[in-house]
Amino acid sequence: MKSEKFTFEGHSGEELAARLDLPAGRVLATAVFAHCFTCSKDIPAARRLSQRLAAAGIAVLRFDFTGLGHSKGEFSNTNFTSNVQDLVLAATALQDRVRAPGLLIGHSLGGAAVLRAAAQIDSAKAVVTLGAPYDPAHVLHNFGTSLTEIEENGAAEVSLGGRPFTIRKGFVKDVSAVNLAEAIGNLKRALLVLHAPMDQTVGIENASQIFGAAKHPKSFVTLDNADHLISDGADAEYAAEVIASWAGRYLGLSKPAAPIGAPEGVVRSDEADPEGFLQDITAGPNHHVLADEPEAYGGTNLGMSPYNLLSAGLAACTSMTIRMYARRKGWDLKDVSVAVTHDKIHASACATCATTEGKVDQFNRSITLTGDLDAEQRQKLMEIANKCPVHRTLESEINVTTDLAQ
Repeated sequence: MKSEKFTFEGHSGEELAARLDLPAGRVLATAVFAHCFTCSKDIPAARRLSQRLAAAGIAVLRFDFTGLGHSKGEFSNTNFTSNVQDLVLAATALQDRVRAPGLLIGHSLGGAAVLRAAAQIDSAKAVVTLGAPYDPAHVLHNFGTSLTEIEENGAAEVSLGGRPFTIRKGFVKDVSAVNLAEAIGNLKRALLVLHAPMDQTVGIENASQIFGAAKHPKSFVTLDNADHLISDGADAEYAAEVIASWAGRYLGLSKPAAPIGAPEGVVRSDEADPEGFLQDITAGPNHHVLADEPEAYGGTNLGMSPYNLLSAGLAACTSMTIRMYARRKGWDLKDVSVAVTHDKIHASACATCATTEGKVDQFNRSITLTGDLDAEQRQKLMEIANKCPVHRTLESEINVTTDLAQ
């Protein structure tokens, strides 16, 4: 994944800070991400979602609303309406830089903003909300007793997430006047609602109200035990996976042509966690798996290890090869199961290895054949297993070329 920083002009004329996360290959679609109230474009959930979508071929623009993060301007002079204006301008900036967004994603109050802004972004085909309030005035409960001070004095300093923010009476008035029911009912875009039942900040009833007000096509997916900020990496990965799979149906993602000399296309590994080992492994826009290391080796164990993936290739190829042969022969093979383990053994303990010193890699393969097969048929299928192309590759001379990508 490539990531670019740039700025664009917000509703007040001030520069807003943005980050554009781009696929390593061809851009298949684009999206805009709107962050939660008083958050920023760089919170872990926003980064993870953006990285995962980029790995699926979707370029994502995430930006800081006016006066937040690295964006200029005064937060105290903003309101829900100005956030919607910033969001529309972000879509225009993305159109000028890459292409108009087909997907809008909003987290918390950002989710309410994308629901309102969608009507002004003609290119948008799909909308996703995460932990979004049905009534944007829901944020006012964060102000507590300060609401009285805001009403009497016109402004008050409120502590949100341990940081002080000045909230003006105009913000309260603006957000209180917003009614999303009509905007949701006339959305005319596919809608995906993601929400955690145990969300202590924005209750699950908000998801029910948004879903109930929307017309089809609409989908709801629970985030189970995730917190409001989706701070756990596993929860963020799950949400990202769901969004990437769901959005492809409505964005019309086309599979890129295979490069010359690579008939099965390019397999890419993009680092998902610079502080750990988690990797996004993609093969075009349609296939995605995670690679990681066990916790004992400093990983987060969210995906298979590289040797697990190599073993999986051998196991799958073995099963496919056996199935193709049995099918061609018309044999009653009802099921094939192949279990593979990997280890490093001393070369001196390997009776069939040419190497006699040091250690060699050993893959132990156990094959289960189910069906009405006689002993001769079973023996033949075991012989066929050794003709699996991946098996042959692993036992033959392999050449790996490496270059530094520009």
